[in-house]
Amino acid sequence: MSILKAVITAAAPDQKQLPLQSLVDQQGKTKTALQLIADEAVAAGVEEIAVIICPGEQENYLKAAGEHASRLTFIAQDNPRGYGDALLRAQRFVGDDRFLHLVSDHVYLSQHPRGYAGQLIDIANAENCAVSTVQPTRENLLPFFGTVGATRIANRKKLYEIKCVMEKPTPTQAEQYLIVAGLRASHYLCLSGMHILPPTIMTLLEKEMQTAKPDSNLALSPALEELAKSERYLATEVDGGRYNIGVQYGLLKAQVALALSGKDRDEILTELLNLVAESKPTARHTPSSGA
Repeated sequence: MSILKAVITAAAPDQKQLPLQSLVDQQGKTKTALQLIADEAVAAGVEEIAVIICPGEQENYLKAAGEHASRLTFIAQDNPRGYGDALLRAQRFVGDDRFLHLVSDHVYLSQHPRGYAGQLIDIANAENCAVSTVQPTRENLLPFFGTVGATRIANRKKLYEIKCVMEKPTPTQAEQYLIVAGLRASHYLCLSGMHILPPTIMTLLEKEMQTAKPDSNLALSPALEELAKSERYLATEVDGGRYNIGVQYGLLKAQVALALSGKDRDEILTELLNLVAESKPTARHTPSSGA
């Protein structure tokens, strides 16, 4: 069954400008991060995209969408209550369909013929279940990610069956519940921001919203945890990388990655080497030891 809908969450107040930032793609064309994310979804077969935004941002996002503007449906997250609440706003848009979910502060890059999202969709279709992308991540970075406990599927490269999901676990929690056989020591499988989810995720989020305290935020990880308990839910490592443009130098790293995978790779690499060669180390002041 084809996956024709995608949901991009972009309503976090401190990140709403990130999808509007400009980068140069592999073909040398200037595009916004929103365009690049939409490119990824459309190349994988998606036809309709819902973008969850802060109220009042629709015009800015419409301009930033470029050629994808006609595909987009904007849903404002008024009275925001977190990531899970943002995704829940797309319940009517999703209806009874499985959908691709992406976050707006990640740029995805893959040399695979099917792209980053296409690989994920192919696995979801082959396995007929929910699937999330993951990346092996060092223990010291666990405070920044949702993390899964999983078991490897026999004779399947980089495919895992999820047993539990924890949001930003402590090292102690990770050691107790999230160790995955075969990973390097002190590494765990962290969610990398792209999922194929069934419409039942909305039911789980709605249930959480009904029982949550009025002033509390709704996270996605607890609903994913419940999903893993109620139906088959897989994790996969796909060929490629994701670049978080919301962290320090994140936009720069994403731009360098795009440039080095594009038509001007040799020119960009030469310029980078020249910059390194020409750069001067910062002078360090050595305190005087005189009397």
